[in-house]
Amino acid sequence: MRTKVLLVGCSGAMGGVVSQLVSFQDQFDIVAGIDWKLSAGTYPIYERFEEVTESIDVIIDFSSSEVLEELLEFSIARKTPVVLCTTGYDQKDHERIQAAARVIPVFRSENMSYGINVMVKLLKQATKLMSDQFDIEIIEKHHNQKKDAPSGTAELISREINACNNNQYFMQHGRKGNCTKRKSDEIGVHSIRGGTYYGEHTVIFAGNEEVLEIKHSAMSKKVFAEGALRAAAYIIQKNKGYFDMNNLIDEN
Repeated sequence: MRTKVLLVGCSGAMGGVVSQLVSFQDQFDIVAGIDWKLSAGTYPIYERFEEVTESIDVIIDFSSSEVLEELLEFSIARKTPVVLCTTGYDQKDHERIQAAARVIPVFRSENMSYGINVMVKLLKQATKLMSDQFDIEIIEKHHNQKKDAPSGTAELISREINACNNNQYFMQHGRKGNCTKRKSDEIGVHSIRGGTYYGEHTVIFAGNEEVLEIKHSAMSKKVFAEGALRAAAYIIQKNKGYFDMNNLIDEN
C-alpha cells in the first residue's frame, strides 16, 4: 500500500522536485498539497489546512517557518507524523516543535541530504582528534534567493563541532570589523550567496603547515527531496517523539 502524503509548500521549487520524484516511484502518493499559490497539478492544492479532507499518512513540509504553528496544530489534530524540511526557526518555534513531539512523531533536519548528515558524523570524529591543534573555519555557499544566513546546515555543523569540545567555542561570523588576531576558541562561519548554488559546505581544519578540508556539495535539489522521502518512510513507523537524520542513519 502506498503512503499518502500531504505536501506543504507544494508549489515552491522543492515542492516541485518532491512531486516529480514521487511520480517515478511506487512507495508514495501525494494526495493533497498546501500552498498560497494554487498551481495546476495532479493532486488538489489548498490554501488552508482546514480545507484538507483527504486521508493522509504523513506530512512533508517544504514551505516556510511562518506556517509552523498552524502546521503543527493540524498534525496533532490529525495525529499525523510530520517531516519538517524548513529552516529559519526561532527559539519559540523550537519549543513548539518539541511540544508537538510529545504527542506525534516529528522528524526535523536542517539539511535533508543523507550525505551532509554523514559528513557531520565525520566532522565530529575529526574534531575530537584535531581541535586542540587546528583552527576550524566553515564556509557555506547557497543560491542568491536564500534568505537566512548562515544556513541551517552551517549552524548544525558548528553546533555539533562545538558540542564535541564541551561548547567552548564561540561563532565568529565573518571578519569585517574584527581587527584582532584570530582566537583559538572561535569557529569562523562565512556565508556566500550567489548564482544557483544548491548548497555547498566546507569545513577547514587549518594546522601548522597542513590543512584538512571536508566538503559536501549538493549537485541538485533532488538529494533533499530524496532525503525527505526517506525520512517520511522512517517516521511513519514511529509512535511519537523527536527524530532527525542521526536517528535514521544509526538505525539503518
